[in-house]
Amino acid sequence: MLNMFQSGPKVARIAPQDAIAKVADETLTLVDIRDPAERAMSGMAKGAVAIPLSTFQMKADPRSPEHHEALKTDKPIALYCASGARSQMAAQAMLQMGYTEVYNLGGLQDWARAGGEVS
Repeated sequence: MLNMFQSGPKVARIAPQDAIAKVADETLTLVDIRDPAERAMSGMAKGAVAIPLSTFQMKADPRSPEHHEALKTDKPIALYCASGARSQMAAQAMLQMGYTEVYNLGGLQDWARAGGEVS
């Protein structure tokens, strides 16, 4: 059955345990897309790069002069936010920009519940 509410490319979820291991061995770039106030209140996953959703489009686009150096189109990337909704939208946008392997981790609590360090 077609999901009328989903648009854009399909983004796979990544198991938090897998994300923790891959961030630790530097084979995955983890991106926190929450705004600075959210990060100040609840911390951030250890090893994550902070790119707020408000600046995400220009920081993620490889053709932008504002492109963030940590984002490589050929390196696996996982995104998270508070619940997983914003990270899903951002991950879809990345796939449309030409990134080859993008995952939605979900929310910061998924990382923390799996034993990921939050600082």
